[in-house]
Amino acid sequence: MTALAIHNLEPGFDPDRNARTLEQKYANLGARELVSRSINDVFGDRITLVSSFGSGSAVLLHMVAQADKKTPVLFVDTGKHFGETLRYRDQLIDQMGLQNVASLKPLNGDVSIHDPQGILWSQNSNACCAIRKVAPLNAALQNYDAWFTGRRREQSDHRQALPRFEVADGKIKVNALANWTAEMVEDYFSEFKLPKHPLEADGFLSIGCMTCTDRVAAGEDPRAGRWRGQDKTECGIHLANTEFRNIGIDI
Repeated sequence: MTALAIHNLEPGFDPDRNARTLEQKYANLGARELVSRSINDVFGDRITLVSSFGSGSAVLLHMVAQADKKTPVLFVDTGKHFGETLRYRDQLIDQMGLQNVASLKPLNGDVSIHDPQGILWSQNSNACCAIRKVAPLNAALQNYDAWFTGRRREQSDHRQALPRFEVADGKIKVNALANWTAEMVEDYFSEFKLPKHPLEADGFLSIGCMTCTDRVAAGEDPRAGRWRGQDKTECGIHLANTEFRNIGIDI
């Protein structure tokens, strides 16, 4: 993959300035073209896709594969995923021909120190997310200038103001599907005959770790099954590190 890093467009890597430039230049593009331009014209191998391989993930994975199958993809393997998610991950990798998928596990020692019994999720879910998701992803993202996310504005109040390009912790996040609706996602699955996550048929509409994911009842918000009963709507990878440091764990 040819690297055409954004600092070839703007002198020096200034994420805020470059995100504004990209928003002005590309924000009105359709999602597929925005993904292709981001990979092939802007960031090259300095951009990665962070994918949960959960509900809806196949859309962005397919767009990235169509742009360049060698694009790096990061999957955060928390050790708490449903078996169905791991098998779905392998199915999509094979079907789409993705050539550069890395599974990120908790950093050495973090689990043995902070969660030796594997029940931290039931005592402090933020701390569990910190060691199993946030810390390993932060470490891996040091190799990149930017990353794709599949977040959409309609998914939660926290996401309603999502731009197509944003800056967090010195990286540019490309929210290619920010303005998409659930209907647009369904249409894309149908158009390209993409397989659904097998747990969706069983009522799991937003799928994370098996310990913190529940079925969603008819009429409920699709993310209602995540951390049910808790005042928590994000795992932490989409919160600034400064917002996530009051849990007593170094991330």
